[in-house]
Amino acid sequence: MNSLFSPSSLLVPPSSIHPSLTRLYNHQHHRVHLSSRFQSLPSLQCSSESNEGTVAVLNIEDIVEKDWSFLDIDNLNSLEEQTHKSNRIISAADIKDTSRVLVSIGTEDFIDRLVESSPCQLLLVVHDSLFSLAMIKEKYDNVKCWQGEIIYVPDKWVPFDVVFLICLPAVPFQLNQIFGALAERCLPGAKVIISHTQGRGVVEQQRKEFPDVVTSDLPDKPTLEKVASDNYFDLTEFLDEPGFYLAVLKFCGKGFPTR
Repeated sequence: MNSLFSPSSLLVPPSSIHPSLTRLYNHQHHRVHLSSRFQSLPSLQCSSESNEGTVAVLNIEDIVEKDWSFLDIDNLNSLEEQTHKSNRIISAADIKDTSRVLVSIGTEDFIDRLVESSPCQLLLVVHDSLFSLAMIKEKYDNVKCWQGEIIYVPDKWVPFDVVFLICLPAVPFQLNQIFGALAERCLPGAKVIISHTQGRGVVEQQRKEFPDVVTSDLPDKPTLEKVASDNYFDLTEFLDEPGFYLAVLKFCGKGFPTR
């Protein structure tokens, strides 16, 4: 199988599952069937196979993940505005058919628009939510999906020349850690796009309502410039308006600092 997930199931290696699930796996591949999209998985089943046949069948009760569904809710923009903003974000990346693209915490709507508008060599979606990845994989078998944090993306998919940070405030790491990890995984000239189609005000409200998911605010320009410079990125575009946030950065490559 060329992708981590298949249309009818999730093939989840131990290295990619949440740490709380690791103890349920014995260094082998497992097939996890999702029967619903709710946040609790009372019917989730897991089976283990080896060259000698079936080793064990596990019924995993009451597995619960964070509720990410609010990220797909947009009460600020009309459908036309959503489309316009998503297209603007995607166009900032200048994706080519040879591009290797990483998307962190992408909504289904954004992935739909990206797949439809911008064919590329590789599209990898990284998310903490198995539900979100399963829904994406059901639609697009060629899209690679990995459950985990962006700073731990396996080397087998690097390097990237486009990175979308769709909901940066939901990434539970310091900005410097994130850009340090990206500097190790990006080609010289790669573009990193930080965006939010509803803007800073909505993020601040989400942080109050969903503090277990949204753990920080969108970075202001001076902060972003400092972190970018420290990690060999140039901030080439910055827009922080009510209802829309967009920052575009270009990787200069180590040895070519921007400062």
